[in-house]
Amino acid sequence: MYFKNKYQIPPILSLKALFCKLFTNLAMIINFSVQNFESIKDKQTLSFEADKSTHLEDTYVQKTKTGHRLLKLGLIYGANASGKTNIFKSLHFLRLLVTNPVNNKTDKLTVNPFLLDDKTPNENTFLSIEFIQHNIKYFYEVELNRVAIVKEALFQYKPKKSNIFRRTTDLKNQFTEIEFGGKIKIDKTYKKTLESNTLWNNTVLAGFLKTNIELKELKEVVEWFAGIGSIPSNLNSLPKEYFQIILNRINKEKDFFLNQLRKADFNISNLLVNVDADVDDKLNSFINELNLSDQQINKVKEKSQKSIEFEHLIDGRKFALPYEAQSDGTKKFLILSHYLFVLLKSPQGSVLLIDELEASLHPELYTHFLMTFLLNSKNSQILATTHNREILNNKDVFRDDAIWITNKNNQSCSTELYSLADFNTSVIRDTTNRLNAYKSGKLGGVPNLGDYFIDLAK
Repeated sequence: MYFKNKYQIPPILSLKALFCKLFTNLAMIINFSVQNFESIKDKQTLSFEADKSTHLEDTYVQKTKTGHRLLKLGLIYGANASGKTNIFKSLHFLRLLVTNPVNNKTDKLTVNPFLLDDKTPNENTFLSIEFIQHNIKYFYEVELNRVAIVKEALFQYKPKKSNIFRRTTDLKNQFTEIEFGGKIKIDKTYKKTLESNTLWNNTVLAGFLKTNIELKELKEVVEWFAGIGSIPSNLNSLPKEYFQIILNRINKEKDFFLNQLRKADFNISNLLVNVDADVDDKLNSFINELNLSDQQINKVKEKSQKSIEFEHLIDGRKFALPYEAQSDGTKKFLILSHYLFVLLKSPQGSVLLIDELEASLHPELYTHFLMTFLLNSKNSQILATTHNREILNNKDVFRDDAIWITNKNNQSCSTELYSLADFNTSVIRDTTNRLNAYKSGKLGGVPNLGDYFIDLAK
């Protein structure tokens, strides 16, 4: 298998290095396209480019030096099995293709093409993304199947479009060939080394991660991809190391976390981060033997096993409960608060993917989190899947071009993706109630449930 855990951290970067970089020196997605991936048969494109509407302009729209008006939020809504999560998965999968290089030629890529067709199971998958990094617009595309990266290319706009590299794969001999654009200066030895490290089932960008060479354009693009964070719908699938990072963050920024939890009315008066007693004893013994400096001691303790307790104040008495005893809603909001802090602190922008944002959250808390992000962030982005229909009924909070709907095509059973802004005035006007239009079937994405009657006599 290509990935042992689909949310695992890229092994090429240390945990600390990854999460230090995770939300620094990053920028924004312009648009993303996917074809022949899971339930997606034909090319579908999700765009963060704002339409001409000035509705909630100051809240949603970030103007870039490249001349784009980009949305800070995208929400994907639709029926179960309509493909919401597959849009999420395809973007996350692209990130892993870049940041998780494989080590063996025989490793298979866990890409699943559209299976409900005679041709597509044997055809390639296509992924492409347009984004901004350090005020430069990039376009990256990759074509692949289960055994190899077939083609790959990266372009930049300064301001005219120019090629950084094109990659082709000799599938018979399992060999990668890379051709760099005329404006890219790279030593011939470096090029040969990069080709050697770019296995036929690795992207060039992943090969770069394994190669001790310096190439600014590749470095900046890899850093951009490494900065895409993601929260799965099942929080139990997150690695244990992930929570240690959050605990370190809480230790340093406790006031921020407490403020968020109090606003959410969880009746939490304090957060207590504790080092496991057994681990602490071993650490102290280890530290005494090595005669470490104070700075070294702090680094060692930072990596020790920690736990968190939530202090509740009831009738003047304090009660401390462990993380495991908290509700799923409290746990979810703690993780969201961690990411909110990072999103708001990122100086140049960052991207966060959230699967089923509304899971375990009250609708008011759901809206509170999004509005806190929108009103305080400058150039970060959130893309989330959701089942929360209230987004269709609250035009005071949500823009049409920020709401996307996945619909299952009646003939091919494949996923179709479109935004509310794609409908003309014959379907949606400024005065139209979006929720009622959705319920009536005008917007698609409605599950066909049939009647309620069950005949148990058969």
